[in-house]
Amino acid sequence: MSYDFNEAKEHIVNSYGRLDPVITHGEGAYLYDSDKNKYLDFTSGIGVSSLGYGHEKWIKATSKQLKTLVHCSNIFHNEPSVKLAKELTEKANMNKVFFGNSGAEANEGAIKLARKYSYDKYGADRSTVLTLLQSFHGRTITTLKATGQEKFHKYFFPFTEGFDYVKANDLEDFKARLTDEVCAIMLEAIQGEGGVIPLDKEFVQEVVKICNEKDVLVIFDEVQCGIARTGKMFGYNNFDVEADIVTVAKGLGAGLPIGGFLCSSKVADVFNPGDHGSTFGANPVVCAGASVVLDELCNEKYFEKITKRGAYVKELIEEAKNPQIVDVRGMGLMIGIKVKCDPTLVQKEAIKKGLLVLTAGKDVIRLLPPLVITKKELKIGIDIILEILSNIEN
Repeated sequence: MSYDFNEAKEHIVNSYGRLDPVITHGEGAYLYDSDKNKYLDFTSGIGVSSLGYGHEKWIKATSKQLKTLVHCSNIFHNEPSVKLAKELTEKANMNKVFFGNSGAEANEGAIKLARKYSYDKYGADRSTVLTLLQSFHGRTITTLKATGQEKFHKYFFPFTEGFDYVKANDLEDFKARLTDEVCAIMLEAIQGEGGVIPLDKEFVQEVVKICNEKDVLVIFDEVQCGIARTGKMFGYNNFDVEADIVTVAKGLGAGLPIGGFLCSSKVADVFNPGDHGSTFGANPVVCAGASVVLDELCNEKYFEKITKRGAYVKELIEEAKNPQIVDVRGMGLMIGIKVKCDPTLVQKEAIKKGLLVLTAGKDVIRLLPPLVITKKELKIGIDIILEILSNIEN
């Protein structure tokens, strides 16, 4: 059956600016379309397909689980969710985890957890959550309000109250906004949608220190930069700090929908039965696949491999000295190339040359390849980007 663009337009809500290829299947770090074109994938479904496509151990684990139990709801226990919870909390050095379905849902849960912790301890007037300008935390009404980008705040009023925004890497602005009404701060180690901008280590360390002194919870949104993406278990592990709550999604599922928040011992027992829930959360099939992700990627040997491959990509880009390139930033295999030209032009030209890339903001080419990508494949993709940029006039 061929893909009918008119039927898609007629039956699917027009909320995405889709690109032309109709993707049919994938293998390794490559995707294929309905016209049998082959694309090297530097997007991994916006950081989701961490194991690439057709990973044998992941397919075996999820297929086996499909044949035994697909869903039973959280009224009952299921073994894959407990196995994943144990593995994830141990690798994360956290106490407990709640499983949901997406990054936005994970962040919603983290906000609820922080507010209940503060309510139980200090009463109702301590509920404000600080986030950073240029942050992105999701598409629900609450996580849109948590997102520190005004362009996302159109149309959908009224929003959930109780948020304020801090300038990234500005300690004085943070101190000025840290009032007695604040219960938590939510940070991305790297602002992905905001332009692939890593936070300064000194800023993060001082923020965490002050929050610990004032019993203000520290939430790290690791939806995009977590699960080995930066060459560490989480992006914030690069800053030598500890978190009270950590949110996860995307790469943990390797293609199937999962989200969740990890709790330190401080907040592990804040929720009681009925305080929070998710019908599809802790789905056995998704959890079985996620256990393979942790086993394959979340170890020191693979962290080192990701770190080296990220450094290799940066080296290739910097050595080219292309006049269109303003900056190269990021950690591990979460890389942003700031350019003088329109990044969407590069994105569209790359498709013609068999490469898929992302953008972030008005001037950044964003690279989130599968974490199993080879050094040779990285070189092929970067050469294509550099060739495109070399053909664009300054």
